[in-house]
Amino acid sequence: MRILGIDYGDARVGVAISDALGITAQGLETIWHNGNDKIVLKRLEEIINMYKVETIVIGKPINMNGTSSERVEVTNKFIHKLHCKFPKIKIEEVDERLTTVAAHKTMNFLDVRKDKKKNIVDTISAMYILEIYMNKIKK
Repeated sequence: MRILGIDYGDARVGVAISDALGITAQGLETIWHNGNDKIVLKRLEEIINMYKVETIVIGKPINMNGTSSERVEVTNKFIHKLHCKFPKIKIEEVDERLTTVAAHKTMNFLDVRKDKKKNIVDTISAMYILEIYMNKIKK
């Protein structure tokens, strides 16, 4: 059972994948799309077929006070596109608060060069989103 984690953004989408047993999460890639969801959906279809994904987990950009951010509406539209494109795949949403902060802390700890951070921050965030979901279903 593979689970796909997604950190959806305006220009980039971070993608992470679980192992076949659904125990660990690994960063997979960052999809650069500059607002064109067709690019994202095409690449996700390739990944879903390659890994035989059964569940997609996408982060919801909730404000720190628990209210919906401006990005929630944009993310909801993308989630609708996911439901239409992949009707047989379970799609779950998780609160993604502080995942980008955690990703930056991880990169700082690993001493990732500044010019490399933009390329991997979304992938690491997607990995944290996936881990949040996996920990939730373990309980």
